[in-house]
Amino acid sequence: MTTQAPEDAISHAEAARVPSALPLLDSDVLRTFVAIAESGSFTRAAHNVFRTPSALSMQIKRLEETLGQSLFVREARRVRLTPQGEVLLGYGRRLLRLNEEAVAHFIAPPLEGSVRFGSPDDVGSRILPRVLAQFARSHPGVQVEVVVGRSVDLIERVDAGELDLALVTVGNRGQLAERGEVVFSEPLVWASLAGGVAIERTPLPLALANHGCAWRSLALDALDRSGLDYRVAYTSENCAGQEAALLADLAVAPLPLSLMRPPLRVVEAGAGLPAIGEYQVAMLRGASTGSACEVLSGHVVDALQGLR
Repeated sequence: MTTQAPEDAISHAEAARVPSALPLLDSDVLRTFVAIAESGSFTRAAHNVFRTPSALSMQIKRLEETLGQSLFVREARRVRLTPQGEVLLGYGRRLLRLNEEAVAHFIAPPLEGSVRFGSPDDVGSRILPRVLAQFARSHPGVQVEVVVGRSVDLIERVDAGELDLALVTVGNRGQLAERGEVVFSEPLVWASLAGGVAIERTPLPLALANHGCAWRSLALDALDRSGLDYRVAYTSENCAGQEAALLADLAVAPLPLSLMRPPLRVVEAGAGLPAIGEYQVAMLRGASTGSACEVLSGHVVDALQGLR
């Protein structure tokens, strides 16, 4: 009979406590998953990644088996993400971006120079801290100059050559709808103070942005079509002013869904207010942009997608 050495017994016991390694997500499969999620179609995604739809189906089936989760809901004309698929989409985009940065660090020459970037305050306040921190870590040789202002002013500065890159809200008065590339869309919702009484007042008191703002136009058009009695109680140049009126329970306001956080709440459909619809954000590029601009724009788009 063989006696096991004490140290061997300890090592076996410790090994038994070590969890098995988790499976690694293949970047090629993640790229396929993101392509399907963004296009809403296996056929369109197959064209984009130069593979057959059946090959993509097999990849997604293996991915779902690996994660133990259903990632897509198949409908007649398109596919849409399940809640778990939405979670994976955020991870997938970040992992692919990190993979590109890691490879570029060793293969591509380091980026240098400067980028002049503009953003409206409502968008910038939600994404700029994360974008600037991440970009500074991955490309320390690039200096980023940030300008926050109204979309109409940012457009003028792009046209004047004062900005290389700018995000603007689509649909502002005096702005051509075809300017820029739409990179983000999001529902506008009616917001009020949780437990507040402003929603019960007649006429309905509103806190809106200044004349010419797309949010204001979309909200007022919806109210006018519904025939609801309202009055513009407060106006401001930015969403911080609207939020102040909401927090004081003096009005309701149209705001992007991603801005909703306690103590603000989304007014429920049963309250009688009409649906507003979605607003869009476009990316404008100056006459001469380089590699640094393109890389920064990729970081910005990724951050916007993370707001969904």
